[in-house]
Amino acid sequence: MNILNYPLVILVITFFLLWFTAWIGAWISKRRSSLSNEDIRTDFGVVQGATLTLLGLIIGFSFSMATGRYDVRQNYEEAEANAIGTEYVRADLLPTEEASRVRALLRDYTAQRIRFYTSQNWDDIDQIRADTARVQDQLWTAVAQTAHSEPTPIHALVISGMNDTLNSEGYTQAAWWDRIPVGAWFLLFAIATFCSFMIGYGSRRMEPRLLMVLPIVVAVAFFLIADIDSPRGGVIRVTPKNLLRLQAGLK
Repeated sequence: MNILNYPLVILVITFFLLWFTAWIGAWISKRRSSLSNEDIRTDFGVVQGATLTLLGLIIGFSFSMATGRYDVRQNYEEAEANAIGTEYVRADLLPTEEASRVRALLRDYTAQRIRFYTSQNWDDIDQIRADTARVQDQLWTAVAQTAHSEPTPIHALVISGMNDTLNSEGYTQAAWWDRIPVGAWFLLFAIATFCSFMIGYGSRRMEPRLLMVLPIVVAVAFFLIADIDSPRGGVIRVTPKNLLRLQAGLK
């Protein structure tokens, strides 16, 4: 199980981890009283502020990475719908029997692509990919046979459109695999944990409500980043509105 596919789990783990780290820092500070000197406390405040600033910048960059990948997934969904719709129209250039078969396969293919976007069950994804690959083979065989029997520029145009249709699925799959690296998540958690410890260590007394402020804010930020970055496990997902509109038109 990839925990990054479950933003709510990220929210809960981040909050309790950072809150516990802040409490540990406050407990150590209370026992040692190492910041009783004002000069030391001033220097500590500078380091604490710089560390929190770094955390804010990294969260901002991570959010930008997640939204960028989300936009790419949306663009490829639109490109898929356009490629399928164009090839559906170009099927008119084929003989009547082949055209009817290609259109039926394109309708089936559109349904499979909508399943890919809307399914939230990770166990179904392998089956969806297998069904999609099966329909892709049938589509390519249908247009290739006609092109071999009658190699004309018109049939070459149909082949080109089918190539775009099949390629668009590959681009979409690559975009769904392109996520924030796990190493970047480890860096985020490490810096957030260190900042939370410094917040607790720099507190003058152990006030549980104040120690919860940073963990709550950072946990919500991590939840939002993980939600946008997860194509299938979050609340914010790419809706196949263009494919649904295309499917309604094909019917």
